Amino acid sequence: MGKRRAESRESRVKEKENYENKRAERSKCAEDAAGQGEEAEEKEEEGGEGRELKRMVELQSASSVVAEVAGAASSTGRLRLHYSILSLLDTLFSAGIAGPAVVGYWRGTWGLSGYYIYPDNQALSGLASILIGICGLFGFDLAQHVFQEFLHPDKHRLLFYLGSRLYTYVFGLCCVNAWRGTWQALDLYTEHTFGTVFTATALSAAALAVMKTLRNISAPPFAVSLDTFAGYFDVPTLFRVNNSRDWSLYMLDCAFSVGVIGTLVVFVWRGAWVLFDLYLYPDNREHSALGSLVLGYGIVVLTFSLQPAMRYVCAKLQGLARLAAADAFLLLSFVGTVNVWRGIWNVLDLWLLPEDPKLSCWITHLGCFVFLVLLNCSNSVLVRGVYIDAEEEAGKCVVFPCHYLRTFFKVRIDELCKITASLNPSLDFLAIRDERDPLVPRVR
Repeated sequence: MGKRRAESRESRVKEKENYENKRAERSKCAEDAAGQGEEAEEKEEEGGEGRELKRMVELQSASSVVAEVAGAASSTGRLRLHYSILSLLDTLFSAGIAGPAVVGYWRGTWGLSGYYIYPDNQALSGLASILIGICGLFGFDLAQHVFQEFLHPDKHRLLFYLGSRLYTYVFGLCCVNAWRGTWQALDLYTEHTFGTVFTATALSAAALAVMKTLRNISAPPFAVSLDTFAGYFDVPTLFRVNNSRDWSLYMLDCAFSVGVIGTLVVFVWRGAWVLFDLYLYPDNREHSALGSLVLGYGIVVLTFSLQPAMRYVCAKLQGLARLAAADAFLLLSFVGTVNVWRGIWNVLDLWLLPEDPKLSCWITHLGCFVFLVLLNCSNSVLVRGVYIDAEEEAGKCVVFPCHYLRTFFKVRIDELCKITASLNPSLDFLAIRDERDPLVPRVR
């Protein structure tokens, strides 16, 4: 009996242990399942947070891109606005300040040459002016590289400033006398009739067009030259012969550029001027002068207004069609230029000390030259070099080089362009200029 009881107790103890073990296993499984569920939930939560975080980063990136593009577009708009304002101010400066000052200088110098160079003999006076002018211009063409090396601002800035202004003054005297002598010879030895004047003018203009040099008839208010060292002493010749290789060919190039191209330009100018003398209020000098002013400045406004459209047209055209379009636009500007010059010249003759014309000439000669020196654009009085029609690419061939304020603000504009480009690389900053025009942005 005792033995059976002992066995019974042992079996109950084992059953109890088995029960406890199974219960512990079930509890552990439940705990493991719960742990796995919590881990799954945590992973799901972490995945959701990651997706939210990624979505937030994407949204922030998109918003930053939008902000950068908007900032770049805003900067581009400001640059375009600033450039447009500077372009308008440059046009007003050229037409209303620099242009009249250049005309005043030429009128004073021309008159003084008449007073001091054989005033009692018109034929001898004209011949002397031709010799002074042609020889002087030829000498300046030959010596341009000497001036570039000797009068360099890096060597002596004060010497460059004084020497360059003296260079401009003497060069200006030569330019005016070359024109005056040729003009006076035509007045003395050709008839003042429509047929004679028109024929000589048309043939001269045609010759210039055939040689692709018609653009050399341009003058202020459609051109302004600054007194900066870059290009100050450059006098380009027609054939661009290198003087370091063949001096004889270079001298012939200079002689042809001065003696032939320069003379044809005078023929065209003189013919257009005389035609307006013949047909624009020929019996009333006051009305004729004022009529030229109104007509000239009207054409100046029209020409500058048409310039963007002509740039677009010439950018689309090629070859002879592009050259013809550029020359036609140039001739329109030339009619305005001649009338502006003729109007201002005659107004000064009529109303600036008419009782003392010599003093009047001295005032405009010295006063206008000093004024242009102070404005840093005295080089505008010079007629030098030979330029080829439509040699610039695309529509730049009809862009008038009237860059005054735009040149002074070029550094600031370049800085703004670089900042805007760093914000948005899709912006392409293109130059619509001759060699000194600032950069203007355009979106690709």
